[in-house]
Amino acid sequence: MYVGRDITELAMMDKSEWKDSELAYFHHSLQQMTQYLNVEGVSIHKKIIEEIENRGGLKRQEADWTHGTEVSYD
Repeated sequence: MYVGRDITELAMMDKSEWKDSELAYFHHSLQQMTQYLNVEGVSIHKKIIEEIENRGGLKRQEADWTHGTEVSYD
């Protein structure tokens, strides 16, 4: 279950201020609803994707005993 700021709060902020977990969660959520998004939703999703790309993706550089290489938003 996602625990974090909701999209209405995040929409007021620049995407560069979002945490990786927030980008991962909302990217996944919007990706699941792509066919139902209106123009504004598609625009938000595109900006999220661009921010993920600007950060070099969402994979952690190294795994350790408690974390894998995927960013978890649970």
